[in-house]
Amino acid sequence: MLLVFDVGNTNIVLGLYEGKKRLSDWRMSTTPPRTADEYGMVAINLFEKANINYKDVKAVVVSSVVPNIMYSLEHMIKKYFKVEPLVVGPGVKTGINIKYDNPKEVGADRIVNAVAGHEIYKKPLIIIDFGTATTFCAVGIRGDYYGGCIAPGIKISSDALFERAAKLPRVELIKPPSVICKNTVQSMQAGIVYGYVGLVDLIVNKMKIEMRNLGEQEPLVVATGGLAKLIASESSTIQEINPYLTLEGLRIIYEKNQ
Repeated sequence: MLLVFDVGNTNIVLGLYEGKKRLSDWRMSTTPPRTADEYGMVAINLFEKANINYKDVKAVVVSSVVPNIMYSLEHMIKKYFKVEPLVVGPGVKTGINIKYDNPKEVGADRIVNAVAGHEIYKKPLIIIDFGTATTFCAVGIRGDYYGGCIAPGIKISSDALFERAAKLPRVELIKPPSVICKNTVQSMQAGIVYGYVGLVDLIVNKMKIEMRNLGEQEPLVVATGGLAKLIASESSTIQEINPYLTLEGLRIIYEKNQ
């Protein structure tokens, strides 16, 4: 079995594969940083709850945007799973041609998403990943990674509003019934959710124009990440939601490196 780790700033998502079949997936908090043994106990407990023997794992792939936990995580993988993890980075085969000024600056998660999108859809793509930050990536039909942009995540925006405005409460991130609201909580929800939809649609439409100028046909707009469904429900540009895009990308990268 193949175990994949998608390490983000807020959560670590684990996916377990038997060939191309995803057997299970789990989510744990990234912070506070844990020791190798603490990560090991959490991972093994997840396997036990799913009635899966963790010793059946024969390979591990890791994508991370959090460098300060990698020592503990890699040590845990070697100690408990008895394998040397494949860490996505320079020297790893992806099949993606990175057009960034400095390819080393591109986050591993963005590369993994591009690999998955290119392999699965075989079309020009705009990939939106709703994580701690929201990333927009333009990928060409031949696997050219043109670049993109990064915006504050919707939860960061919501938290900032609560923390910097003394009289405003922390609110649940749900879609209110209208934009003209009659109470503070719904007014905040409307501003956050519908305002973020506007941000997404404007950026996507500008990216579409720039991709056409690069000679690409109309791109497919794919969203992933925890809040993708919330924004996609009102967006006029998001065409598909793929919650497992990053995990699939890690599986594909493992296959490319065998």
